[in-house]
Amino acid sequence: MYTFLGGIALLIIGYFTYGKFVERVFGVKESRATPAYVNADGVDYVPMSTKKNSLIQLLNIAGTGPVFGPIMGALYGPVAFIWIVVGCIFAGAVHDYLTGMISIRNRGAHLPELASRFLGKVMKHVVNAFAVLLLLLVGTVFVSTPASLLHVVMDGKVALTIIIVAIFAYYILATLLPVDKIIGRLYPYFGALLLISAAGVGIGLVVTGADIPELTLENFHPANAPILPLLFFTISCGALSGFHATQTPIISRTTKNEKEGRKIFYGMMIAEGVIAMIWAAAAMSMFNGSTGLNEILANGGPGAIVQEASTTLLGAIGGTLAVLGVVVLPITSGDTAFRSARMIIAEYFNIAQKKLSSRLWIAIPLFAISAVLTQVDFNVLWRYFNWANQSTAVIALFVGAMYLYIAKKNYWIPLIPGSFMLIMVITYILNAQIGFGLSWTTAWIGGFVGAAILITIFFIAARKARANNLPLDEDVSHYKKIA
Repeated sequence: MYTFLGGIALLIIGYFTYGKFVERVFGVKESRATPAYVNADGVDYVPMSTKKNSLIQLLNIAGTGPVFGPIMGALYGPVAFIWIVVGCIFAGAVHDYLTGMISIRNRGAHLPELASRFLGKVMKHVVNAFAVLLLLLVGTVFVSTPASLLHVVMDGKVALTIIIVAIFAYYILATLLPVDKIIGRLYPYFGALLLISAAGVGIGLVVTGADIPELTLENFHPANAPILPLLFFTISCGALSGFHATQTPIISRTTKNEKEGRKIFYGMMIAEGVIAMIWAAAAMSMFNGSTGLNEILANGGPGAIVQEASTTLLGAIGGTLAVLGVVVLPITSGDTAFRSARMIIAEYFNIAQKKLSSRLWIAIPLFAISAVLTQVDFNVLWRYFNWANQSTAVIALFVGAMYLYIAKKNYWIPLIPGSFMLIMVITYILNAQIGFGLSWTTAWIGGFVGAAILITIFFIAARKARANNLPLDEDVSHYKKIA
C-alpha cells in the first residue's frame, strides 16, 4: 500500500515541481495570440475554456492504455509502479506539454508538420504515414475494445455487431462535426464519469485494505519476466505514449492562452498516471498474484479484470458505473483518433476543412480501411500499435529537443527520455516476432549502435539549424486579439 500511495503522491508533487520547471524552461508568453483566435474557422479552431479543454485532453489521450496496459503490466509486479511514476513525470508529461505548446506556437500544427520543420522535410512524409497508420490502428482497436466491454455489461442481450456499428456511427459524427458540437459538449460529462469511477476503485482499494504488494529488492526484477524493453511497451499510455502527440493539436487549436498549457497538457498526463496506478494496484492485489491474474486474463482478457475489480469493490451498481467509465476511455480516444487522422491528412494535402464535403472526402476512406482492419486479429493489431506508439513518442521528444536546442534552452529535458526510448524501440523491433526476430544479444547491440548513430545525426542537424537561425514560431504579431 505504501508504494502505491507514495507513487500517487510523487505524481502530484511532480506536477507542481518538475511541471513548473519544464514550463519555465519553455517560456510561456501570456500575451501571445493562440491559434484558437488567429486561425478561427468554427470547426477545428474554436476557443474553449480551460476546464473543458483539460477534460477533453484527458479523454483524448486516455484510451484503454491507462487501464488495460497497467493491468497487463501488473504481471511484472510492483516495478510497474516505478515506470508509471518516473515515466509519467519525466517522459510522458514532458512529451505532452512540449508537443502541445510547440503546436500552439505553430498554428496548431500536427506532429508530421512539426517534424518537417524541425527534423527535416523528409521526416514530414515518414511521420505523416506513421501517424496516420497509428491513428487507424488506435481507432480500430478502440472500436472493438469498448464494444466488447459493453457487450459484457449488457449480458450479451445486444449483438456485438450492432454495438460496433453504433460506435462507428458515433465516430463518424465526432470526426465530421465542429469540435464544440459533440466533443465539446459531451466530454465534460464523460470526464466526470471517468474520474469518479477511477476514484471509486482507488478509494475502494484503500478502504478495504487491499493487499497491494510493496516494492522490494527481491521483487524488483520478477522471475521469468524480462523488464527491458517489454515493460515500456506493455505500459505506454499511463507513462509515455506517442498517441498523445497526435491528440494534443486538437486542444492546441482550442486553447485560449499559453498559461493554460501546464494544466491542460502536463497536468492531464499526470492524471492519467494516477489512473494507471489505480488499475495496476487493483490487478496486483485482487487476483491471488500473477498466477490468478494470468488465469483471468487468459479467460476474459483485461476487460474481465475491470468488471471483476469494479463490482467487487463498488457493488453491482457502482461497479457497472465504473465499467462504463472505462468504456468511455477508448470511445473518447477512438473518435479523436479518426478526427486527428482527418486533420493530419488535410494538413498534408493543404485541404481546407471548413466545408463538410472536404471533410467527407478524407473521412470516408479512413472508416472504410478501419472496417477492414476490424477483421484482423486484435492481438496482432495491439502489438503493432504498441511499437508504433512508442516510436511516435520518440519522434515527438526529439522534435521537442530540437526546438529547445535551437532556442538555446535546456534540451536535455526531452532528449534524455527520447534517447532512452529510442534504444528501446530499436531493440524491441529487432527482437520481436512482428519485427526481425533476432536474438536479444544482437537486438541490444543493434539498439545501442542504431541509437548512437541517430543521436549523432540529431546533433549535427541541430547545430546547423541553430547556426541558420531556423524560425521557431509562427509570426502572430499582426494579430491583436488575446484571450
